[in-house]
Amino acid sequence: MGICDGRTVIITGAGGGLGRAYALAFAAEGASVVVNDIRREAAEAVCAEIRAQGGQALASDDDITQLATAQRIVDAALAAFGEVHVLVNNAGICRDRMFVSLSEADWDDVMHVHLRGHFCLANLLARRWRDAAKAGRQVDARIVNTSSGAGLQGSVGQSNYAAAKAGIAALTLVQAAELERYGITANALVPAARTGMTAGVFAEMMKAPAEGFDYYDPANIAPLVVWLGSAASRHVTGRVFEVAGGMVALAHGWRTGVRTDKGALWQVGELGGAIDALLARAEPAQRVYGT
Repeated sequence: MGICDGRTVIITGAGGGLGRAYALAFAAEGASVVVNDIRREAAEAVCAEIRAQGGQALASDDDITQLATAQRIVDAALAAFGEVHVLVNNAGICRDRMFVSLSEADWDDVMHVHLRGHFCLANLLARRWRDAAKAGRQVDARIVNTSSGAGLQGSVGQSNYAAAKAGIAALTLVQAAELERYGITANALVPAARTGMTAGVFAEMMKAPAEGFDYYDPANIAPLVVWLGSAASRHVTGRVFEVAGGMVALAHGWRTGVRTDKGALWQVGELGGAIDALLARAEPAQRVYGT
């Protein structure tokens, strides 16, 4: 018996790296897995691994950034496995440059894959799950999004990526607030692991050790993702989890901090001293990555 027996999960960007680790871990816990990746051969290879271990899997290379093609992914999952219970939005790209060097395409490509990619499948499935709940059927569904430390703290040379990942964290909070009434939870991950996206910048830091615990192995992130996709996590929603190695942390996010209130209109000349006093009382922000 696995924690996800009888559940079906769609995982985007699952042909390698984190997505592959999630797919294998979900299958090991009894889930049927839709492995979505723009690289068809990679998706098929992961499915072959799952089937070789006795699991059920379906490969998909449909575009996650368009509603029409995202619907094909959902339809294929329903035809193969009967229902979808979990969506793991994992696919992403980087177009790293300093802010003043970004092109319009650099900005748009990252927003397209990350933000539209997180929207389309989630929107389609949330509509399906909402309609089922309104029809009186029991719904126990999960959306697991992928943010980043760049989205929480910022990252030099990644303003487009950081903005998209910050948007995903905020999207998760709104999804959780709006969808909980229908039996749908939404949470986000901030994973630190060795993937194709980290290879260029962090290859030396994240390389596998010759022996001992491999801190940056993508498999370290998978258990939390599987648990979040299971029925056991139904009480957890609207959370952002930072995960690395054996560490799991809850991110606090933006919240109202120290304040001052004059109770009347501020004069421009008064604000410098008031702001300096607030800054002296405030907890320092975490540093932007790369500074």
